[in-house]
Order: sequence, then structure tokens, then C-alpha cells
Amino acid sequence: MSQDGAGGEAEDGARTLRVKMVLLGSSGVGKSSLAARFVQGECRGIQPTVGCAYHTHVVRVNGASLRFEIWDTAGQEKYHSVTPLYYRGAHAALVVYDISKRESFTRAQFWLRELEQQYIPDSTVVWLVGNKTDLEQSRQVSLQEGQSLAEDRGLGFVETSALSGDHVNQLLRTVAYRVHELTWDQRSLSEWQELHAADAQNRGFFGFSPSCCNVGP
Repeated sequence: MSQDGAGGEAEDGARTLRVKMVLLGSSGVGKSSLAARFVQGECRGIQPTVGCAYHTHVVRVNGASLRFEIWDTAGQEKYHSVTPLYYRGAHAALVVYDISKRESFTRAQFWLRELEQQYIPDSTVVWLVGNKTDLEQSRQVSLQEGQSLAEDRGLGFVETSALSGDHVNQLLRTVAYRVHELTWDQRSLSEWQELHAADAQNRGFFGFSPSCCNVGP
């Protein structure tokens, strides 16, 4: 499946559909680096997220063109109260932890409980992501622990390295396929509109001002 970060039209003229995806997890687990890998194919010069960061990226799957609206939420406790505004109505959610920090794994379970109050099973694609496999020598959370938690909650699971790119593209492709499978019959994906993108840039999503959101291409 090809990916393209530019443009809103599929090559065959088909509609481009909006997919809202949110990244959740503690500060420092690599959410912004994963988002940069999704969109730019690299993760150099990443700064801590303030409030949230917004990016878009097109993924083409099964003849459909899906433009992912990627909401990278800040992991700091002071932003916790506004985070639900970003993941309500999401078609996909990635709950990320750092395999070298057990506290982040514990925190991921908190985010999963929070998320379960907002999403409808079998209508939102949720993945548990153990990031920073490049820190294998400092691992504090085993692969089996991550797999077990995901299986217990009925989630997808993968370990990634945003630094090296290991399994990052595969993750986004798999999520895109699953979103397409879940939403195709219900036709619940709306068409992408450039006016929507401009509105997100000018006012921020859910009425937030641009100062809370870093908007990417």
C-alpha cells in the first residue's frame, strides 16, 4: 500500500476520507516521534508537545484514500483535563508506552481505562504500542506483558522504535486497513475538505486557539 503525505485527492479521482487518530500516553514515551515517522519518515529535533500537535497524512488502502488527522496529545498531567476533547469521536487511538519505563506502562493502563469510557467497541481501532525497542538493553516491560494486556483488552499490539523506524510504517498500514474494514459498511467516514484543514489551523480543533496546538502539514 502506498502512502503520500501531500494532496487530498486519490490518483483515480476517488474521494479522500477523513480518519481521526489520537496518540495517548505519558510524556516522553515517543508519541511525537511516532507522529513524525508517520508523516515525515524521520524524527529529528522533536520537542515536547504543548497541549497537542496536529498533523495530516494520506494512506491509500483497498482503492480508498484515507487522510489521517493525527492528534498527538501532551502527556503531562496538567493537560489531562482537556485530553478527552481530542480523543472523542476518534476512529483510531494508539496508547503508547516506553518499554524501558515501567511507570509509562502502568500509565498506559490508565489511559486505556479513560479511553474505554469514550469509544464504542468494534467501531474504534485501538492499539497498544510499546515504543523504544532501540532501548532493549534497558527494557523494564517484557514483550509478553504488553501482549497479555492487549489480549485481555481485545486490542491490537506492536512494539516499535520511532528512532529506527522499526515496525512504524507497518503499524500505520495495519491501522488504516482495520479502520477501513470497520467503517466501510457504515460509511461513517466523512469526505476530507480543505476548509476543515484551514479551520483546524486557524482556530484549533474543538475551538482551541492555535497556541495549544502545533499544526503540521
